[in-house]
Amino acid sequence: MALIADDAAHRVEQLLLMTERLAALAADDTRRIQDRQPLPENEEKNRLANAYRLELARIKQDAALIQDAPPALLAELRRSTVALHEPLAAHERAQRGEGHLRRAGACDGRRGRSPTR
Repeated sequence: MALIADDAAHRVEQLLLMTERLAALAADDTRRIQDRQPLPENEEKNRLANAYRLELARIKQDAALIQDAPPALLAELRRSTVALHEPLAAHERAQRGEGHLRRAGACDGRRGRSPTR
């Protein structure tokens, strides 16, 4: 699903909103993983991540889609995009840690020991 934008500034504004929402969703998932709560089925996150990926690919092919946006807006998008990497990295670390704990628990379970021993 491609963004429908009136102009470059509108496209950048939409990308900013998408970036901020993805960061919030990733942070929420990370908190749930760390608190060992189940992750909800999150169709919003999947659709948003896919639309974000597709839009970035479109912009990579045609930079003119955003080049006429105000410089301040483009700078804000850059900052927001860089900031998105932090919750995504934390999410990835939490997932790897959780997977490690599950594997360790499974190994201990096969040996007849509890993972806390």
